[in-house]
Formats: sequence, C-alpha cells, structure tokens
Amino acid sequence: MTEMLQKFDVIVIGAGAAGLMCAAQAAARGRSVLVLDHANKAGKKILMSGGGRCNFTNYFVAPDKYLSHNPHFCKSALKRYTQWDFIALVERYGVAYHEKKDGQLFCDNKASDILNLLLSECEQQGVQIRLDTPVSAVAQCTQQGCRYQLRGGGVWLGCESLVVASGGPSIPTLGATGFGYELAQQFGLNVYAPRAGLVPFTLTDHNKQLSESLSGSALNVDVACAGQSFRDDMLFTHRGLSGPAMLQISSYWQAGQSLNINLLPDHEVAGLLRQQQHERPKLSLKNWLAELTTQKFAEKWLASSAWQQSTLAQLSGADMDVIAQSLHEWQVKPAGTEGYRTAEVALGGVDTDELSSKTMEVQRFPGLFFIGEVVDVTGHLGGFNFQWAWSSAVAAAEFV
Repeated sequence: MTEMLQKFDVIVIGAGAAGLMCAAQAAARGRSVLVLDHANKAGKKILMSGGGRCNFTNYFVAPDKYLSHNPHFCKSALKRYTQWDFIALVERYGVAYHEKKDGQLFCDNKASDILNLLLSECEQQGVQIRLDTPVSAVAQCTQQGCRYQLRGGGVWLGCESLVVASGGPSIPTLGATGFGYELAQQFGLNVYAPRAGLVPFTLTDHNKQLSESLSGSALNVDVACAGQSFRDDMLFTHRGLSGPAMLQISSYWQAGQSLNINLLPDHEVAGLLRQQQHERPKLSLKNWLAELTTQKFAEKWLASSAWQQSTLAQLSGADMDVIAQSLHEWQVKPAGTEGYRTAEVALGGVDTDELSSKTMEVQRFPGLFFIGEVVDVTGHLGGFNFQWAWSSAVAAAEFV
C-alpha cells in the first residue's frame, strides 16, 4: 500500500454506547481519537432503548446479573467503573431520571439526553466522529507508530490502538451487524456463536391460540427454565409470550426446552379454592378466577375446560387440585423466539479468554480491544447491559 495513512492514536469502530464512552475517556487522556460508524446517526440503539427513555444503569449492578462462559470476567471492569460513577456523570449534566422498579434507572425526558451527554463529552475532548463510514478492511500495520490500518470511507487510516465496539446483530433494522465477530475471527480469536437474547417467545401449538385471544393482556408470573427463575410481568401477544419475565428467561432457554410458568405465584390456589367453596359456594369458578386475574383471562383460560360453567360448590377436591396445578405449573414449549428482529441483545460473542479482564485488550494482539456487546458478556434487563458498555469502555480507555 502506497497511499498515505491518516494516523490517530486510537480508532474506535462503533458509535454506540460503548464506543462513544471509550472515545471520550481516551481523548480525555490526551489521545487523538477517531470514531467510525457505518450508520447515518450515532447511538441508534440508545435512542430506542427503554421505550425511548434509555434504562441507562441500575442501582443493583453485580456480576451475577451477567451471563458469560466466564462469569468472573466482568468483575474487574464493573468494579473499576461503577453504576455510581455513571450516575454522577448523568447528574453532572443535569439529566433528570427516575427509578422504575428493582433499581432500574430511566431518563425522565428522552433517551436522547444520554446520547447528547456522550456526544458532548466527545466534542469537549476533540473526538472526531465519522458516520456513513463503513470499514471494509482491517489489518496489522508495519509503519512506525501504527499497529493497525483499516479502510474506512474510501481512505486508509492507521492507529496504535483499535477498539471494536460494533455491538451485536440484534435489531438489524437499526443497522446492527455481526461485523465485530467477523473481525475477531479474522484475527483467529474464538467467538461463541451469537443468538438472540432478551427476546419474546413464539408459539405454534394450542397455547398460541390462547395467547392470540389474550393479546395485550398481562399477568405477574414466576417463570422457570434451565435452573433459573424470574418473577415479573408476562405479556400475551398475537405470536406468543413477551414481557420482562419472558425476556429474561429467554437468555437461558434453549430450543426444545419447556417453560414452567406459575400464573398465580401470590396464591395457593388449591387451599384458596377450598376456603372460597365454603364461604362463597354459589360463586362461579370463572368469576373467582377473574377476581385474581382479569375477566378476559378467566374466560379464555376456562373456555375449553370442563369447569367453564361450574360454581365453586360443584367442584370436587380432585377438580380443585387439577385447576391449581394448571395455574401454578403451566407448561409451555415455545416454538422459538422472535430472533434478532426484536431481541434487545445478542448472547455469545468474543471469548473472554482471549481478552484481559482488566484492559479488554486481546492477549495475543497488543493494541486491539473489544468492548461492549460484542464481548461474551450479557446482562439481564434493567440497565445492566448499558452498565457493561460504560464499564468495559472505561476499562479499555485507560490503556489505549
């Protein structure tokens, strides 16, 4: 290659949460930083997150809120840059926020408050951001003061440190791709095959008919699968099951497995039915169930049962035990998930054994870093994935 390289100390691929955070922090150390992104706008996933209000972190960040083949890997970065550090940054910018539940923090106004904060940090530190600039080639560089060279926007660029913050393939309509995985594999790194996480389930059996008929209805449930359980809201959809409980368990579910769903986790149904039979024998089972759920749910749940017209007085002890079991142990075998189209994250990614947990640098390739979602670290719902973006970005920024 004879073309002159445009050289920077640091080049970051990806203008999302992790990429912008890392760029600003690195530039604050006096490094010349360039951010590249193939999209026409920075931070698209930030803007749509949290229903447009960005669940930017959580009060209760801890390593056990993260999935990884190495559950210890995330500890160093999370300890180095905590949720309290990011909250302090948010407060310094005067961004109003609130706690929804379980420590989840959202903007009072819009997700753009968080994006603008990051862009402002980058601008103050002199970070260059080039959008509509796909990267078509990456290679090691032999020139002095240059470890990596890449082709971006029709020009050759060089850098001492290359940070890959390109995210995962979730929500491809926003421009998400598997670029980071492909680049890692180009350098011979092990990559755990990605799959959709925090994603709704689809159904194809008789349960789909039930879900369709209840589309838009929600219940607070306890769902269990693969040794994990979550207590949260479940939403019936025209295609299957969604809501926070389903999204969280989806990260543990594997094809072919069943979900065990307790539809009434706050009640001991068999005992309650016996008590109510004694106190209110003329009450219909349908109306009793509606009191605990909704009228619509009660009607649809009992529609094809032998008890749809029964009063409590007409139920035998065996009937009540069967009804209780059906509500406490609803077995659902999903056909699959909605996939990357609606997944909030991608599970899998660059094997953490390839990286330093302290610096996010590739062990075998000095100056090459992977941060954020492209790494095999995935959080639960509620701001944990954003905190991983902030923490892994700052960890890398100190060493680029």
